[in-house]
Order: sequence, then structure tokens, then C-alpha cells
Amino acid sequence: MSELDTILAHIKAGEAGRAARRDWNPACQGEIDIRIAADGSWFHQQRRFQRDSLVKLFAGILRREDKEYFLVTPAEKLRIEVEDAPFIATLVESIEAGGQQAIVFTTNIGERIIVDHEHAIRVEIDPDSNAPRPYVHVRDGLDALISRSAFYDLLNLAQEKERAGVGYLSVTSLGEEFELGSTDE
Repeated sequence: MSELDTILAHIKAGEAGRAARRDWNPACQGEIDIRIAADGSWFHQQRRFQRDSLVKLFAGILRREDKEYFLVTPAEKLRIEVEDAPFIATLVESIEAGGQQAIVFTTNIGERIIVDHEHAIRVEIDPDSNAPRPYVHVRDGLDALISRSAFYDLLNLAQEKERAGVGYLSVTSLGEEFELGSTDE
């Protein structure tokens, strides 16, 4: 079994449990004072979570509906605050599999994402600083902000291309191309 196959098997196992949780629609709804900061840190009543296992547990029941985020159990659906994206992609690697490159991100909670059509990379431009804000789709409407160091590593995997006389950088994962930004100023 290749490294990519092992990662895929682990991802599929996690998806099976999440599929059952998508059907949860509890009658009891409200809010809880939990905030996920822009750096991926979780806080309850302004105190940072100290146990990673608790963050991973809550991340497993996190759901996004429109622009709001909820922790959903069979009994309760509680709105929380998310400052940017709920996760941070802290590591990127390129794996060769069957003659194709697969780009794999690891998040701050240890979840691995293989970039493909369903797990796309997108780059937004911050209107204030004009700096790139790169994201990768994790699951169920949830994204991970790609950390600065992971984005630099991703740029090292990029190829320069041209379309209609305009240069841009892109990466390819499992045959899908993802544009990272313009090379022109």
C-alpha cells in the first residue's frame, strides 16, 4: 500500500463517522462562549483550551451553515465564533502516486487533506494589505487557512504559467490545477 493509499484510507474512515453526524438536527439550539481565533487557537470563556484532545473532539462535531459555525451533537446545536477559518494548514507535502503528484496538507489538529476537486485551494487577497490569504477546503464547508510557512512551501511546488499574456503560479494535485496568484505586479 502506497503512502497516498494509507492517507486515503485514514480519511475515508473519518468520513464514515462524519456522514452519520450530518443527519443530526437537534431541537435544542443556542450559543456557547467558544471562539476559534484567527491563528487556530480555541478559547472557552476567553481561556485557551489546554487539551488538544478536546479541540479534536469539538472539531469533529463542527459544522458550518451559511456563514455561521455550530457544534452539533444529537442533543444540542450551539453557535460558536470563528474569526477566520476554523483550521490552519501547517504542513504541506508532495507525494508521487501512480505517476501523479498529490499535494497533502496537515492541519493544526492533525487532520490530513489531499488536494483535489473537492478539497480545492483558493487564494483571496486581503483588501487592507493586498497580501494573499490562501485556504484549502477541508470538509463540509470548513476551510483551513494555509499558514505562511506552508504557503511558501506550496509556492516551491508551483509552476509558472501564462494565460492571455498574464503570468501566474499554479500547482497540480491529482490532475487538478489550482492557481496561486499572478506573477505580474
